Amino acid sequence: VQLQASGGGLVQAGGSLRLSCAASGRIFSTYVMGWFRQAPGKEREFVAHIRWSGGSTLYADSGKGRFTISRDNAKTTVYLQMNSLKPEDTAVYYCAAKRTAISQYDYWGQGTEVTVSS
Repeated sequence: VQLQASGGGLVQAGGSLRLSCAASGRIFSTYVMGWFRQAPGKEREFVAHIRWSGGSTLYADSGKGRFTISRDNAKTTVYLQMNSLKPEDTAVYYCAAKRTAISQYDYWGQGTEVTVSS
């Protein structure tokens, strides 16, 4: 599985961005697709995930109420809609995939940079 993230950019605080993660290869129904981010000088952190089958989601507290993760099965693409962005959301965002809910994330995209100016 290969993942290609896109959609990052520079936005003012309060603005919105939609990140996309296009997956190529075989995506099985058990897969879980996730978004992570890494801010300068900080460790990578979980943002959200979505189960490929059923579409159940989970969010980190930092994004609850502002971020929405979704998927398009036909396009094998996962999205992260980010609203009400804050300067502390500035980071490189990575999409990732794991085979099952209990496995480690096996596949990672290259990252897309999000900068939120105050």
